[in-house]
Amino acid sequence: MTELKGLRDDVYRRPLATALERLGLGPGWRCVDVGAGGGDVSVALAEVVGRTGRVYAVDSDPLARDEVARAAAAHSQVLAITQAGEDLALPEPVDLAFCRFLLLHVVDPAVVLARMAGAVRPGGWVVAQEPITSAGRVGGQALSMPDARHPDVGAFLPALVKDSGLELVDAWAEAPAGVGPGPVRAYLEGLTGVDPGDDPIVLPPLVTVVGRRPGER
Repeated sequence: MTELKGLRDDVYRRPLATALERLGLGPGWRCVDVGAGGGDVSVALAEVVGRTGRVYAVDSDPLARDEVARAAAAHSQVLAITQAGEDLALPEPVDLAFCRFLLLHVVDPAVVLARMAGAVRPGGWVVAQEPITSAGRVGGQALSMPDARHPDVGAFLPALVKDSGLELVDAWAEAPAGVGPGPVRAYLEGLTGVDPGDDPIVLPPLVTVVGRRPGER
């Protein structure tokens, strides 16, 4: 499996590593991380693509650019850009466009996916990962994310990717689970600000969709 050293403590790391392994991500790839936030995934991608590759870390929040710069200080191949996903425009076609926990917050997920599809070269890849928030459980009770515009967008993600003009290559869902102290409990507390104690936890399933732009490189 593709090693993502910087994401070892990320409870949703495995489905991303699985997708990148499937694609054969390696040295020299050009990638864009849309909705990069603090840049954890951007740095993880940079470690795989190496000095001959390039990673555009795109986020609409200007403060994210500074966070990415700090996180990627040792990776000159990471370029931070302040840009909304709806306006995505890069100086070159990329091999991979990636987003995670982004589409649940944007106004129109279909628009963002269309921009991502247009950003990759013919034969290139789009990987999107989004949750089905209401399917998460703490002590048997359903989770909610009232601040998200589309908290269950993961349930529609395969169709959205296909409708963006991409070939739907694969789609699956994974839901980390746990009870008591550990990374799952720590993640949920960080997300909600509430310590779930020893209640059993099933985090929201994260739907991973792999799409390919038609055509040859």
